[in-house]
Amino acid sequence: MSEKLIAVVGATGAQGGGLARAILADSAGAFAVRALTRDPGSDAAKTLADQGAEVVRADLDQPDTLQRAFDGVHGAFLVTNFWEHFSPEKEIEQARSMAEAAAARGVSHVIWSTLEDTRTWVPLSDDRMPTLMERYKVPHYDGKGEADAVFEELGVPTTFLVTSFYWDNMIHFGMGPKPGPDGTLALTYPLGEAKLPGMAAEDIGKCALGVLKGGKAYLRRRVGIAGEFLTGKEMAAALSDALGQEVRYNDVPPEVYRGFGFPGADDLGNMFQVKRDFNEQYCAGRDLELARKLNPELQTFRDWLSQNKDRIPLE
Repeated sequence: MSEKLIAVVGATGAQGGGLARAILADSAGAFAVRALTRDPGSDAAKTLADQGAEVVRADLDQPDTLQRAFDGVHGAFLVTNFWEHFSPEKEIEQARSMAEAAAARGVSHVIWSTLEDTRTWVPLSDDRMPTLMERYKVPHYDGKGEADAVFEELGVPTTFLVTSFYWDNMIHFGMGPKPGPDGTLALTYPLGEAKLPGMAAEDIGKCALGVLKGGKAYLRRRVGIAGEFLTGKEMAAALSDALGQEVRYNDVPPEVYRGFGFPGADDLGNMFQVKRDFNEQYCAGRDLELARKLNPELQTFRDWLSQNKDRIPLE
């Protein structure tokens, strides 16, 4: 086989699925996909197989399956999903298992989908926001950021792909506009006037393909990506135009958002506060021009809405 084989963790999920589809659709045909999933019998896995992917069972909690899955591959895309278990410790453990398997199998190019360790900006002693789980400020960020050191420690040739807020969270994660007491839709984030780096989840995978094509130029680098930086008001205006009805931006204090009571509200409230309070540094960690170089099809928010507006639940 002339194509270089890429093992894709989470190939039936948002980021991994985006990369798997991007490779399969790439006319250059430089790479082939080994789609890793816990359930090869799922509909999503079967669809990838029908499209030409090699589907292999692998479980991040079973390191021996990773060793086998990484055997003979040129590259690997690695991602963890905090929201499956709400455990930063598990994310760090899974990252170590993947890094160890990649090192053992001599993988030439690893892409680790990561985020900042927010404790570099807000130490645990800083009481502007509560410490969560005894040792984190934004658990779903901090575990990934802490795990970066594992890849460096093991000498794994890695690109650290720093991602952004998925606009798809409006569809699947309950973060879209909701009707207020008067029935008017409102987009509720504790961001003040800060800009939110966001992107289509599919574009993360396409950017990852660009990194793989760039090869050595991106090894041992942090590559921050986003599709656009928008304020809450700008997002609400775009939503109003796309949906054909008014959407207001409802800025609330982070402490109010943390008290909304849904699972992870405290984590997300802290996350938005970090983005608000450290907005310049946070946006500086993401390069729009580089993202477009990696993925010339990079979507703006309005581009994404034109294709997805009808998928956003409004109740």
